[in-house]
Amino acid sequence: MTTPAQSYAAAKARNAHPITQAFLATFSFEFDSFQVEACHALEEGNGVLVAAPTGAGKTVVGEFAAYFAQHLGKKCFYTTPIKALSNQKYSEFVAKFGQEKVGLLTGDTSINGEADILVMTTEVLRNMLYAGSSTLSNLGYVVMDEVHYLADKFRGAVWEEVLIHLMESVQVISLSATVSNAEEFGEWLGEVRGNTSVIVSEIRPIPLYQHVLIGNRMLDLFEQPGQINPEILTREREAMRKSSMDRHRRGRYSDVKDRLSRADIVEKLARENMLPAITFIFSRVGCDAAVKQCLAAGIRLTSPLERIEIKASALKYTAHISAEDLEVLGFSDWLTALERGIAAHHAGLLPSFKGAVEDLFQRGLVKAVFATETLALGINMPARTVVLEKLIKFNGESLVPITPGEYTQLTGRAGRRGIDIEGNAVIQWSPTVDSAAAAGLASTRTYPLRSSFAPSYNMSINLISRFGRERARTSLESSFAQFQADRAVVGLSRQIRKNETAIEEILSNAQCHLGDFIDYASIRREIKEVEGFLSRRDHKKSFDNRQRSRLENDLSDLRKSLRNHSCHSCNDREEHARFAERAGRLNRENDGLRTRVESRTHVIAKTFDQICQVLTHLDYIQGEKPTSQGKILTKIYAESDLLLTESIRCGIFDELNATELLSIVSCMIFESRSVENIAPKMPSPRVSSALTEVISIWAQLEAIEAQYGVKTQREPDAGFCAISYKWASGGSLHSVLKGSDMSVGDFVRSTKQLIDLLNQISGASQKLRPVCKDAIKRIDRGVVSYLMGDI
Repeated sequence: MTTPAQSYAAAKARNAHPITQAFLATFSFEFDSFQVEACHALEEGNGVLVAAPTGAGKTVVGEFAAYFAQHLGKKCFYTTPIKALSNQKYSEFVAKFGQEKVGLLTGDTSINGEADILVMTTEVLRNMLYAGSSTLSNLGYVVMDEVHYLADKFRGAVWEEVLIHLMESVQVISLSATVSNAEEFGEWLGEVRGNTSVIVSEIRPIPLYQHVLIGNRMLDLFEQPGQINPEILTREREAMRKSSMDRHRRGRYSDVKDRLSRADIVEKLARENMLPAITFIFSRVGCDAAVKQCLAAGIRLTSPLERIEIKASALKYTAHISAEDLEVLGFSDWLTALERGIAAHHAGLLPSFKGAVEDLFQRGLVKAVFATETLALGINMPARTVVLEKLIKFNGESLVPITPGEYTQLTGRAGRRGIDIEGNAVIQWSPTVDSAAAAGLASTRTYPLRSSFAPSYNMSINLISRFGRERARTSLESSFAQFQADRAVVGLSRQIRKNETAIEEILSNAQCHLGDFIDYASIRREIKEVEGFLSRRDHKKSFDNRQRSRLENDLSDLRKSLRNHSCHSCNDREEHARFAERAGRLNRENDGLRTRVESRTHVIAKTFDQICQVLTHLDYIQGEKPTSQGKILTKIYAESDLLLTESIRCGIFDELNATELLSIVSCMIFESRSVENIAPKMPSPRVSSALTEVISIWAQLEAIEAQYGVKTQREPDAGFCAISYKWASGGSLHSVLKGSDMSVGDFVRSTKQLIDLLNQISGASQKLRPVCKDAIKRIDRGVVSYLMGDI
């Protein structure tokens, strides 16, 4: 029973945060304490960092920011890392606040762009800041969803750019997955954004149970916290024995005989009431194959009424697509699988197909989804069960183990709040997936957030344009990357001082009454090094006679110097030598530590200086200000920013028509998935000639960058030139993709990136603007132009 004192304290707390109380009253469920604490901190005028597990309800804090901004008559921007997540959040906010109050900006989509609540990708906000957009007026709050994305190698720097350069008056609400250094990140936010409350919750709203599937037996991974179930270890040894015997017979490992197929697993989960489930397969081909396997096995997870509802939704999502294109897309097979409650989800799918799958899964109509890891990024698709086939994935360069953070993100999808009483993570055993690795991933709670921030040409020239070179340099010193580097330097410097104290003490024991023993010890060390060098060379037989003779003479001289040294006759010589050697090891360790300190000190500013040297060399900046060519670069945000700007300066695009222009600039946004080194066909001699000139400029830039110790511009990739040319020339989807291995989803995404780049060129070059606008009209059609479920 609540005491009068407790009732009074509760009433006082409610009265202290009236806006929070009004917001809570709009929900039918009770908030968790971390959600309430975050809303209170925001209402008190603080910035907020919320770090909590997937599905814990972090986004409700971002929703409160929008609600609070409305109450105060301020704007609120809600930023996300991907367009699909922006689209989803836009729909949720429209339902909550009304269509007239909410807008969406994703680079190629603009809906109600001056609304008080704007949902956008993070890059859009970054571009607004550099352009000094009027849309920023009256901005009070910025929500940065999935802020841990700043660790992303390719795009992470954008999050830091925004956090550093947002106006001081703006309160920032940062929403992150669970990271082990949230306090460190919060401390940095406090330095760059002012008072920031760090709120960490490690409690999953739905408990997660870990299982291993060996053969057809599903066993709990842990018998008790941190202790692997002994039955798993027994069965694992038996399975390995069988697999090893099979390997000797066949010359390679094969799956154990009773390993369940993907279709078998879906049926097992259905029998044990563990659907809906997401099976993560780190391959698009694997996801599509899994759906076909389930169809071939005759699996049907839906009722007649559900099938009617699924078909109606699927037809709504694809109503804009022509019958000819639907045939190319394999619509019939896709719909058949959907009606049975089965689907794939990956970046190779058409956005409309992905949107339909997400919608149907959220409504409980699709029961089994086979997905790549991109599904783990923020999209609201919780399941009762998550299945992992493997614990390794291809990272674009090689097969690597998934990290504990990635494992947590993937399995965090299991357990639907308000529906399930538990979530289940199932790891399918194989000879390459052992229980120890699974247990390590499941029990590790150390996944720190590491900055990937590095200045680019566009970032540098924009900062110089706004602040001048010196102030721009200083602003970059406040990045999280430099903050972490400085933290590391403090630890390294502490170790250096500790070693120096130890060296001083050790050397006091190496004092010799006959002379300088440190000098004597250095001769001994030189002798040892030369002897070792001679021995290694003899072993490799890589000497000529003159080299050997010279080294042997050097060795003879050193031995003579040692014998003639005053300390050589000391009775305590070997004891002194042991102390000197210990001091020598610590000195060598300190040399390495000082090198590491030097590499971390002002590391971001040093990179900025190197970037500025390249820009000065190319006449993009003069002193503190950008030149006219530099001003063009301020409006080009692509990865190949400098290459594109140089191509504009050299007039390569001036005589091209719209179709030729878009074809050639596509080489600066496209990256082939295939590693085959086959030169793609060129659509016309003029495109081929222009590409040769672009590649020549790239080679020149690479040489200039090497001169200043920079490498930023990747080699142009012509893999999309012919496809984009055919599409711009009016070709059908079937004819454009015929003979290529490109999926429709990749085609749509690459075309949208191309449209975005053409818009950048249009804004940067008045001369090229008309042809860019014409080019956009030619490719923004058909499956590319539809907005629903946009990537």
